[in-house]
Order: sequence, then C-alpha cells, then structure tokens
Amino acid sequence: MSSRLRADLSLLLVAVVWGSAFAVQRQVAQAGALFLFNGLRFLVAALALLPFTRRRLAQAVPGSWAALAAGTVLFISAALQQAGMRTTTAGNAGFLTGLYVVFVPLILWLGWRERPSRMAVLSIFLAGAGAYLLSTGGRSFQLHPGDDLELLGAVFWALHVVIVAKFARGLDVLAFSTAQFLVCGLLNMGIGLWTEPVDLPSLAGMTWAILYTGIISVGLGYTLQVWAQRHTPPVTAALLLSAEAVLAAFFGYVLLGEALSLLQALGALAILAGIALAQWKVVR
Repeated sequence: MSSRLRADLSLLLVAVVWGSAFAVQRQVAQAGALFLFNGLRFLVAALALLPFTRRRLAQAVPGSWAALAAGTVLFISAALQQAGMRTTTAGNAGFLTGLYVVFVPLILWLGWRERPSRMAVLSIFLAGAGAYLLSTGGRSFQLHPGDDLELLGAVFWALHVVIVAKFARGLDVLAFSTAQFLVCGLLNMGIGLWTEPVDLPSLAGMTWAILYTGIISVGLGYTLQVWAQRHTPPVTAALLLSAEAVLAAFFGYVLLGEALSLLQALGALAILAGIALAQWKVVR
C-alpha cells in the first residue's frame, strides 16, 4: 500500500473518530459547557502525548510558530462554532461548518495560486451539495443570527487544514501535535476561567466525555491528521475529512435516536460520491 493511500485511509479514520465524538460533544454542549470543557480535553490530549514527546520537544522549536498558529486557529474555530450554535439551528451550523471543504481550495488559490483540478471542483460541489441536504433535509435555508459566526468558523477550520499542509510537513508529528494542543487548551482554559463559572461537580460529571474526546477525538484524531497531510493534498484532505458529517449523522441516529430522512441520506451519499471521485486516481 502506497504512503498516499495509507494517509487517505488515515484521514477517513479521523472522520470516523470525529463523527463518533460528535454525539458526546453535543450532549455536553447542551449542558452549557464550552471553554472549560474544550480546555480540559485539549490539555488531556497534550498530556497523553507528553510521555512520547518529552525528548522531542526541543526538535519542535523550529516549527513552534506553526504550532502556535495551528493551536490558535483551532481555538478560534471551536469558539466560533460553539458561540454560533447558541443563536442558530443545528442544521444551519452543520451546513455552514461543512463549507470548509469549499474554503480550503479558495485559500490555496488566493494565498498560493494553486488551482484545483476539474475533478476536485466536481468533488467539492458534490460534497457541498451533500452537506446542505444532510444538514437541512432539503428544507429552505433560513438565516439566523449565529450563521455569520458559523461561516467565519468554517473559514478558520479550512485555514487549519492549510496550515497543517503547508507548515507542519517535515516537523516532528507528535511534538507539533502536543504543542498545538497545549496552545489551544491553555487559551480555552484562560477564557473559560474568566467567563464561565467553575462548577466542579458538573465538570466531574463530564470526566468520561473529557477523556474520550481528549484522548481519542483530539489526541488520536488531530495527530493522525498532521501525519496524513504529509502525503495527502489539502483539498483532498478536506474532502476526506468531510465524511465526518456523514458519520456524525450516523452516530447521532444510532446513539441519540435522531431522525434521518431520505433527503439527508441522499446528502450523505453525495458527500461519499465526492470523496470517491477525489480518490479515483489514487486507487485506480
């Protein structure tokens, strides 16, 4: 198996991990947790990797600015998404966040004059249309106050994919991941301690969610993303990661009993079709 194919399969695994964690994160969000929850899970991820990176942290110094940028962008993305969810619908949030698959090639074109291929454009169109159907069930898209935050958040999610692709390549994967988790976790904790009440019993009740999302979703997921994007182009990486929406809907149906209409199922198939087109040259 080629390095490219292994990397692409790893990104699909990341989408599975993030999709499975969505149901957990949604339950926590409904309980009102935001910055402190995010801070704790990112710091747990950093601590989980620390035993493997203690002797490598010195090697991360040349790329420390990239880890600082990546961690800061992660913090901004998650904050915008969560803040927007307070004043918009889950359907709008899902669709607008999924538009990062469109913003990645746009950022690459504006910043590096890299134009996507025709096959990539078709894949992006299918994934975008699929995200709309999956998130809204085909209902008309109505604007809500938090939609601008969700849309801006999608831009930052796309920017994180580009930062990892352009600046993390060649750096130590574990050291870079640990550094960006520390930056994101400390920023979240700082804002959380300033703006949110510290309810220790409530946080203790979220221990399982913090450990699962911290070790599996953040620690495993984002570390695999950094490694895989050494071999997978950023546009294709964004398409593969967009499978998260499909898997989040699946786990929401299985774990939370959320309904899934025929149009939503067609949207999921459209996203998967876009991913399949993006893989055409890899597996052919």
